[in-house]
Amino acid sequence: RKWLCVMLANNIGHHLMVRQAMIPRNLKPFPYICGKRMLSGYKPKSNVKDSYKILELEEGCSLDDIRNSYRSLAKKYHPDSGSTTADSEAFMKVEEAYRVVLSDVATKKKSNENNEEEEDQFKSKAPQHRHYLSFEGVGIGTPSQREKQYMQFRVDRATEQVLEYRKQRLESQYAVTDLMKAKDVRQSKKVKITQAVERLVEDLIQESMAKGDFDNLSGKGKPLQKFSDCPHIDPMTHNLNRILIDNGYQPEWILMQKEIRETIERLRKSIVGSRSKLGGPMTPYRQKQWNRICEQFTEDIRKLNKRIDNFNLVVPILSRQMVHFSADKEIVRAQKTYEALMENREASNSDTKENEEENVKRFGWKSSLFKWLNL
Repeated sequence: RKWLCVMLANNIGHHLMVRQAMIPRNLKPFPYICGKRMLSGYKPKSNVKDSYKILELEEGCSLDDIRNSYRSLAKKYHPDSGSTTADSEAFMKVEEAYRVVLSDVATKKKSNENNEEEEDQFKSKAPQHRHYLSFEGVGIGTPSQREKQYMQFRVDRATEQVLEYRKQRLESQYAVTDLMKAKDVRQSKKVKITQAVERLVEDLIQESMAKGDFDNLSGKGKPLQKFSDCPHIDPMTHNLNRILIDNGYQPEWILMQKEIRETIERLRKSIVGSRSKLGGPMTPYRQKQWNRICEQFTEDIRKLNKRIDNFNLVVPILSRQMVHFSADKEIVRAQKTYEALMENREASNSDTKENEEENVKRFGWKSSLFKWLNL
């Protein structure tokens, strides 16, 4: 018996040692208290309302609000944030509350989806005869008879809609074709007119050539000189302008330039003449007249400046562009011109008086007799 007990004890010890070696080193056995196993890392879950309070939120908020609140609190309490309010325990509470709130939102979402599915199932299980009670008020008789009548009504309505659509489409096509026809007619008329004008011009040119009207041209029989000096000017336009100039015609910008120069000279002469008519000294009445003349002159200069703008848009060479005229400067210039004319008149009057005195001295009574006869 003693020998058997020793053998059993050795076998049991060896068995326990083998089981002990099979257990991993990092896995610790769960302790047992009063026949019950106690989990050492277990923590009870927080309440959902307390979790919302920890995250400073209210129930029913969105996922974006939950995430934003968690981020702000994590920045505030995280131990690695480096802030003065860093607290590891508070951060653990915030993280646990965040998980609880997310799980609560997910369960609510699933429950809502399940409720909607149940409602759909309930709707689909409604009595079948209720689907055939209305039929848009079409038909009489039993529900099956009304259903047949309603199906025929839908077919007729669909055919009418198709016919109406085809009718509108054809009408739109005919309207487009009518517009195209009218456009083609107008275009053909325009082409006919242009072709008739070209034929008329060609006939007139040929008739003039037959008569010999072009024999007196200076460049008859010579090729046109190509213009390639400036790449910014169209050669065709330059050649046309050169031909017109050679035959007595001038481009538009040359005529405009000439007209502008003639206009400014005329305005200068007119204001100088008006100042000469007023004469001096300037009385209040004459000053009012002079102010009116200056206002009219300013308006004429403004119109002339508009024509200068048009000229600058047309002129092909930048160096030929003109600047605006100043009405104030022109008025001052007219005043100076008037003063110079008055000085010249005074000088000429003094010269004529001296010549008359010399003539009187030379001829004496004969000159006075001639004057009396002329009078």
